[in-house]
Amino acid sequence: MQDTQHFKDHQGETKLFRNRLVVMGILILLLMSVLIYRYYDLQIVNYQDYATQSDRNRVHVQPIPPTRGLILDRNGVLLADNKPSFTLMVTINDQLELEQTLALLESLIEITPSDLGKFYKLKKQQRHSLDPIPLRYKLTEEEIATLAVNQHLLDGVEVTAELVRYYPKADLFAQVIGYTSRINEKELDSFSDEDIARYSGTHSIGKLGIEKSYESVLLGEVGSQNVETNARGRVMRVLDKIDPKQGQDIHLTVDSRLQATVAAAMRGRRGAVVAIDVKTGGILAAVSNPSFDPNLFVTGISYSDYKSLNDDIDSPLINRFLQGQYPPGSTIKPMLGLAGLEYGFTTPEKTISDPGFFRLPNVERPFRDHNWQTGGHGRVDLKRAIAESCDTYFYDLGNRMGIDNISEFGSHFGLGVKTGIDIPSERQAIWPSREWKRANRGQPWYPGDTVNLGIGQGYALVTPLQLAVMTATLASRGKRYEPHLVESVGNVKIAPKIVDHVKADEKNWDVIFDAMGEVMHEGGRGTGRSLVKLADYPMAGKSGTAQVVSVAANVKYNAELLEERQWDHAWFMGFAPLNDPQIAVAVIVENGGHGGSDAGPVVRYIFDAYLKGYYLKADEFVPPMGYHPQAILDRVNQWIQQGSDSNKAASKTSVLRKTP
Repeated sequence: MQDTQHFKDHQGETKLFRNRLVVMGILILLLMSVLIYRYYDLQIVNYQDYATQSDRNRVHVQPIPPTRGLILDRNGVLLADNKPSFTLMVTINDQLELEQTLALLESLIEITPSDLGKFYKLKKQQRHSLDPIPLRYKLTEEEIATLAVNQHLLDGVEVTAELVRYYPKADLFAQVIGYTSRINEKELDSFSDEDIARYSGTHSIGKLGIEKSYESVLLGEVGSQNVETNARGRVMRVLDKIDPKQGQDIHLTVDSRLQATVAAAMRGRRGAVVAIDVKTGGILAAVSNPSFDPNLFVTGISYSDYKSLNDDIDSPLINRFLQGQYPPGSTIKPMLGLAGLEYGFTTPEKTISDPGFFRLPNVERPFRDHNWQTGGHGRVDLKRAIAESCDTYFYDLGNRMGIDNISEFGSHFGLGVKTGIDIPSERQAIWPSREWKRANRGQPWYPGDTVNLGIGQGYALVTPLQLAVMTATLASRGKRYEPHLVESVGNVKIAPKIVDHVKADEKNWDVIFDAMGEVMHEGGRGTGRSLVKLADYPMAGKSGTAQVVSVAANVKYNAELLEERQWDHAWFMGFAPLNDPQIAVAVIVENGGHGGSDAGPVVRYIFDAYLKGYYLKADEFVPPMGYHPQAILDRVNQWIQQGSDSNKAASKTSVLRKTP
């Protein structure tokens, strides 16, 4: 068997190796070409695009919120301020990392479920993933120190100082100024693109009162800054900056000293007070009692605080002077008396015999006077009817004038329409007419409706603001100004605006002025005669009682048989001085009982404060309503002069302060 020998093909192997080497070289060249092309594309062709994207990841535009404008009273007293506050801000985009960071923060400082709820609501409104979101306001120094020590564990978390709204007078101006609070989702959804830009960096908006109606001028204009950040969103440096423009300051027509006097006089009572400058229509004081502290709402009110306010039987959140609707009672009698004179249905000399009731023809039930059990007032003319509040006279006068004349004349005094005051949520109440009743009750107007309207009962409802406007219109002899709370915005004054002018003969105005003076005449039988004791200026007024529950025709009203909240409301309106009116006031005390004794003294306190400088302090003891402040001041001065220890101690409790 012959052995065969395998010979190695060196030439073939060399050729194969060469071919493989050529292929690998070509492949490497191709890959190098792609890499070079990619470098070329990145560094030359698309350099600007990628550089811009890189800058966007590194450089961000941050909005700078403006400082909100201040609100001051007519004397420059600060009513709405901006107070520094330290806020915990979180800037984390990754959800898992966010949850871990929040858990760590909860272990370091107090973070309530309410804080977390508000945080996630704001996160939904986040305009950019790296915009910081507030988690906790009003950090204490101890909490700030705790966060600083653990800062190395808290990437994306920082403590910032910002200005938040603060109301130094607390509940004294809550219903006038309102408050700011966090922007909610409904408000955000209603924002235009322009609004979104204006509120960049701002988490609050005006919710009520002046804060809401003058939001556009108080807000200011947002600024911006270009900042360089790291991957976690932390600012490394500021590249450039455009400063924000501060909101404009607003001066109000209200006097904080007069507002405090009203609050003191009304403390412990439900009701409302409005005082108006007769010459301009400017609101000098406006109080709804009870009130609330608007500072609770600024950074978000807690559930327990809101529930406490909302469930309060006395309804502190309702603005009574703007939204409360009450029968005006006898307070409209001077206006109706003027209408009777103008339309020729009565004269100053005309009298009627008042037996204590009025009857319509063919109607069995009588319309009673308040003193029907003592036989009425006897012979009564217009002045006496106003001074002693004779219902029978105005039953008769209203019936003869008719609803059309009454409705038309009352509308010129602003009854049944919104006054146009420069804060929102005003109600127009009801000044009825034939058309109104048919449209709203589906019934015709009956003579009995007119008789009831003659004494301010029946369908008639007014707000305290409307009644104050009516009173100021009477005081100015027919000029009805649009009431306003803002005196100036920045350096621009708000000009008074006359919206109507009641045309009446001067002699008729004189009759009404004399009659309202008789209401207050000391020694007479007017319903406000006890209010003028020791006064050195003449004043005009009219009391009123608004029924809360109806009483049968043959039953005498007895408050002792009723629950307190079923007692009559007490009204008093007036102006002073009588010969040159400067201030007009309307007061309602809910379930107060009688206008002259329960609401009238509040009016006197206001007159003395505004005209004489005797102011009360809102948080101090107030003399009993039946005593006049000037008399108490005289007694205090006597005690001081006597120098006894007990009297000196008593003098320290005086709430009366005379200012130059």
